[in-house]
Amino acid sequence: MSNYQTVCANASQLPLQEQLRLIDDLASLVPDDHPPSLSKQWLEEINRRSDEIATDKTQTEEWLVIRERLFRKYGLTDAG
Repeated sequence: MSNYQTVCANASQLPLQEQLRLIDDLASLVPDDHPPSLSKQWLEEINRRSDEIATDKTQTEEWLVIRERLFRKYGLTDAG
């Protein structure tokens, strides 16, 4: 079994809260100059939303505010 498979297998055994924490921690480790590959549909959606922001058709919120609301909604705490 590869290291990757071992990590995935071990991660799948974690409680949900710890899985979410792991996802958050791993995502924060990805360098800004190495974004993930995105499908055509995702790129179209990103462009649509970017256009809405640029033309003031939508309001934005800080990620920390959104994250806090989601954690509260689902009864999670930030273990980090």
